[in-house]
Amino acid sequence: MGIAMQALDGMYGRPAAGVRARVERIEADRRGAEVRGETDRDGGVLTWQAIDFDSGLYRIVLETDSYFAGLGHYAVYPEVAVVVRIQRPSDTYRVQVTLSPYSYSTYFSSID
Repeated sequence: MGIAMQALDGMYGRPAAGVRARVERIEADRRGAEVRGETDRDGGVLTWQAIDFDSGLYRIVLETDSYFAGLGHYAVYPEVAVVVRIQRPSDTYRVQVTLSPYSYSTYFSSID
């Protein structure tokens, strides 16, 4: 049914609000359609949960450079890209990314 994406700030232990993000469909020889968003005060992009994504590979890109610059920090990873596979379009998939200026970690699950 969609992608429930949440960005967390691992440096300050809170949701990462205001991170620009996009999700791109990965097709065999090119990039497919792209949907943009920005994380809300809870670190999520709620509009992605309402999109019916087809089966396939998707790249979620978080623009961390401007987020950490706004906090007065330098980010080693100016953007973080997570590639996920959607197998059942009827499910909602949770993608959680914990960010810090020098590292990141990811978590993936189906919530349906």
